[in-house]
This record gives sequence, structure tokens and C-alpha cells, in this order.
Amino acid sequence: MRARAIASDLAAREAAASSAEDFEAGAREVPHEGFEIKVETQGAMGIENKLTDNDIRQAQIAIFAVDIEVEGRERFNGVKVIQVPLQEALKNPESIFSKIQR
Repeated sequence: MRARAIASDLAAREAAASSAEDFEAGAREVPHEGFEIKVETQGAMGIENKLTDNDIRQAQIAIFAVDIEVEGRERFNGVKVIQVPLQEALKNPESIFSKIQR
């Protein structure tokens, strides 16, 4: 399954990037079948690792692990979206991927 995620908070860009790395690492550790994940970060300093239109078109699901409003949310029209608080995604990525697998 191709999942795309946005990790976003009001902290500095470094904190958002660190959150994205932690989320990706957590996703790799979850016992799931064939998840491919790419994470865009959004924070006080803007957007990094911006997902391309092609990335989003290929997505079967989008995970918004956010504490603030997602910039460019309309890019995900037509994609199933799950939104969770960023800290929940970081502390327990297994629960998010379990929900997706159901």
C-alpha cells in the first residue's frame, strides 16, 4: 500500500523534520504488509520534502500527523485521509497502520 504522510507542528523546521524521520522509522518497524511511505514536513519555516503531484496520485491513503492546519490540503482531494495528532503518530505508529489495514 502506498501511504503519504504530512508531519506538521508549530515548532522549528528541524523539529518537524525530526518528527517525520521518527514517524518513518516507526512505520518501518510496524509489522505490516508492503507499506511504502513518503513524508512531507510542514512547520514554522515552511514545507520540506514536498510530495509531488505524482506521489499524491499514487497514494492509496494519506496520513496527516499534525497539530496545525495542513497547507495545501486540497492536493489530497480524492485520497482517503486519516488525521491524528502528531504525538500520537510518533508514540504509537502501530495503531495507525493497524487501522489502515482493516
